[in-house]
Amino acid sequence: MWMWKRWLSMGLAFTLIFGLLGSQAVDGKKKSKKQVETGLEFLLDHPERLKGKKVGLITNPTGVTSDHRHGLDAMLEAGIHVVKVYGPEHGVRGTEQAGDTPGSYEDPRTGLPFVNLYGKEPTEMIPLFDGVDVLIFDIQDVGTRFYTYIYTMAHAMEAAARADKTFIVLDRPNPLGGVKVEGPVLKPKYSSFVGLYPIPQRHGMTVGELARMFNGEFLPEPVDLQVVPMKGWKRWHRFEDTGLPWVLPSPNMPTTETALVYPGTGMIEGTNLSEGRGTTRPFELVGAPYIKGWELAEAMNQAGLPGVSFREAYFTPTFSKYEGETVGGVQLHVEDRKAFSPVLTGLTLIQETKRLYPDQFQWRSDHWIDKLTGSDRVRKQIDAGVPVKRIVASWKNELKEFRQLRSRYLIYPPTR
Repeated sequence: MWMWKRWLSMGLAFTLIFGLLGSQAVDGKKKSKKQVETGLEFLLDHPERLKGKKVGLITNPTGVTSDHRHGLDAMLEAGIHVVKVYGPEHGVRGTEQAGDTPGSYEDPRTGLPFVNLYGKEPTEMIPLFDGVDVLIFDIQDVGTRFYTYIYTMAHAMEAAARADKTFIVLDRPNPLGGVKVEGPVLKPKYSSFVGLYPIPQRHGMTVGELARMFNGEFLPEPVDLQVVPMKGWKRWHRFEDTGLPWVLPSPNMPTTETALVYPGTGMIEGTNLSEGRGTTRPFELVGAPYIKGWELAEAMNQAGLPGVSFREAYFTPTFSKYEGETVGGVQLHVEDRKAFSPVLTGLTLIQETKRLYPDQFQWRSDHWIDKLTGSDRVRKQIDAGVPVKRIVASWKNELKEFRQLRSRYLIYPPTR
């Protein structure tokens, strides 16, 4: 049985071998920095593991090798019998905007059916998995609770368990690293597709580790889960340390800097502020037509937030909130990634905007902020004027409990 422990032991063996090689030549070239091999590339080295299996691949544009080949093409070339391809939010090709439902169609290149999973409940997925023996998940996550790909994975795992299918996760790096955890832990009452399970906003886990946790703690029944680990990834790595190409995971996640600020400025979606959608720097630009950029920039710089400074900025979104209007606000400039706290920063932006513009600032009428933060606590605390640092301190015990839970499912050592 090809179980995750077997993969892990093999992955660790390869890690030791390559660690001994150090800076020795690999394929005639010297490594200039640490390199990481994803679960996809490990699988491609061992395609015989799937011999005789009909494979359903859940992926999007991020499922690539280090030389930029898409995993679907690489698997077909390796003789892996992929029969269906499934896409999450934004679609297999990554073309849809947030919340839009991707279509299902026949891929003109491979002739394979591309099937949409976004918005589907596990019971709806089961018939879509007909004709498939094994499901493989290979998508780059961004390390934030309210990013939906991990819940497509969770629903697909639940459907696979009911349909008696094996579920394989090809692991990839968490671009925020795997050390820090931040933000409130979601309360089950507020479960939604932007927060299905009680994990914090910045969870510090890879998709493979999350899959193990979902399987062990939250799914109604466990699936036959196999995680193909990475080789060479360390929890303290920045994405830039991996040597892997960054492919934007969704239309408004263009850079690793976007991913870094997203656990905090993603909360802006729960307000009447623009989070920068419709610009080239989404989630780094924040503002509204009623904001005077210099006022907000001065207030944010005086807040003494670690690792970040703020520049007065103006922009005109091409779509989403305030489309075609001139918006005043700020741009975040992260100067020290280790010191920077995205959740503390995002909450401070909201609180300072509400303080400066109490008559204009509003929460979204559907209380979307409660879904993003995982309860109504944050909204009520900000409305009551509770200082942000006290709000953050109130999560200390629940984060401690989460770290203890998380430790049972980590694949990569937590210390140097």
